[in-house]
Amino acid sequence: MIADSFDSRTVANMEVALERACKMLPVGAEQHDHRRYIASRLLNCAEGGDTTLSGLTEAGALAASELCARAARAKSSRSRAHKLRSLTSLPRHIG
Repeated sequence: MIADSFDSRTVANMEVALERACKMLPVGAEQHDHRRYIASRLLNCAEGGDTTLSGLTEAGALAASELCARAARAKSSRSRAHKLRSLTSLPRHIG
């Protein structure tokens, strides 16, 4: 369990950093998988020795930014695919 690996101050800092990072995500994106991803990045940071609130907050913000960028790329890809399908379904007139 995480509480057994870190002191209470570090666990509290990790909780605050997780909540701050999740607030950076778009509304509705605060899914369990996203929280787990951010939490894993916070664990890596703390295991690496940075247990400060500022260090953990920075690690959480970076993880949230990565998730937002990933979502934007996926949305862009879907949009391009939709436009391509729309263009290829237009009738072609050869005159």
